Amino acid sequence: MCRVLEISESGWYAWRRREPGVRALANARLTEKIRTIMVESRSTYGAPRVTARLRKDGWLVSLNRVARLMKAAGLRAVHAKPFVRTTVSGGRAHGIQDLVQREFTVSGLNRLWLSDMTYLPTVDGFVYLAVIQDACSRRIVGWAMQNSQQASLMVRALQMALLNRSHVGVIHHSDQGSQYCSDDFRKVCESHGIRQSMGSVGDCYDNAQAESWFATLKRECVLKTDPLVSSKVLRHRVIEYIESWYNTRRIHTSLGFQSPVEFEAQLNQQPKTMLPFSRENGSMVSLNVSTKSG
Repeated sequence: MCRVLEISESGWYAWRRREPGVRALANARLTEKIRTIMVESRSTYGAPRVTARLRKDGWLVSLNRVARLMKAAGLRAVHAKPFVRTTVSGGRAHGIQDLVQREFTVSGLNRLWLSDMTYLPTVDGFVYLAVIQDACSRRIVGWAMQNSQQASLMVRALQMALLNRSHVGVIHHSDQGSQYCSDDFRKVCESHGIRQSMGSVGDCYDNAQAESWFATLKRECVLKTDPLVSSKVLRHRVIEYIESWYNTRRIHTSLGFQSPVEFEAQLNQQPKTMLPFSRENGSMVSLNVSTKSG
């Protein structure tokens, strides 16, 4: 080996006896910390989020150094699967207008709720999951699971959000699924003063933030496990993911590397603020509201 590498045997033995340098030891400790963060994040964090978490824990590191060490250790985040289109464009249902127009950025809590439904495969068949997300904090404020995709699924998710959050004047935005157009769901919205908003049929960009959340859930929680699990096990994993990880601990680049709960706590410490304009029936009105979630 020494002949092939064109080095002296004495030099090789000297290298074996040499103690690791300060930088090498520091990199080894940092790599172990990175491994711990990756395990805690279920291999969902890339170098930017790992760097943010390290800095939060008091490590003075650069993004390039973290990326280099992750690459050397073979650590990488899970990747999304190809998007599959499952709906076909059509007309507007029941005359409900799009009050959002793809403007998902809002300055206060409980002004805009985004909702959607997906199906999750198990050995027992599909489990259907409906969620409601606060557009401001990205927090999942309501969710429900069952073995059918009836309107009761969306109603239960909305009822959870109503129990946990202030909802005066909130806009509920979704696609034009038949469940959201049902009389049962619309009656709940009307009885609580919730304004319904719907994007166009078959256009995922009209509800992109909710669609993106489901992609994150499937990438980080559901599709990571093989083979398929039972519906009971899947339900437990989804609940644990939402309540014990996503809402409380998973950091978001769009929230300044904070979790939804941390971001809401920061907002609740701020005084009342004048929000940007909000669309209501095609006209622009200013809203002077508190940022507290209730």
